[in-house]
Amino acid sequence: MVTLKTIALMADRVCRLAYDAGTEALAALPSTATWQDRIATQAAALRLSIKQHPGGAQLLAESPGTLSTGALSLMERLLRTLLDAGLPADHCAIAADTLLSHVTGFVLQEQNQPAAPPPVTAERYAELCERFPLLMSPSTPRLSQDEKFTRSVRLLSAGFATPA
Repeated sequence: MVTLKTIALMADRVCRLAYDAGTEALAALPSTATWQDRIATQAAALRLSIKQHPGGAQLLAESPGTLSTGALSLMERLLRTLLDAGLPADHCAIAADTLLSHVTGFVLQEQNQPAAPPPVTAERYAELCERFPLLMSPSTPRLSQDEKFTRSVRLLSAGFATPA
């Protein structure tokens, strides 16, 4: 039987690994890296760390109230990055929490996707195109998960820089 304490310890371990991976990735950035680059690097390291553990996103999602030093370290570094960028202090905690929630949710979706999409007949495809023209449009980009993640983090960062 897995106890809440065991879940908390496992989540802390994933967060510590993510923190260490983020430390390495940040050290590899050029000195000209922007704060948005630093945020994107931390988010990417967290995503990869979570993905390395089957059910890792679910694990983190189920242990948000735990005072984990691993999770607190991740949050502290994000807050420092945002504060150093000049964002208002009262804005930073919400921004950091939003980013961590986004990463966890993104990986939850990735880890719960079927291996292959269900087959769609030509008739069903035509019906979907008619019913959902914007979504099914050839002009709607079909992005890899990596590209979608990178763009989503960039969009969030742009929003963080906008006064609330």
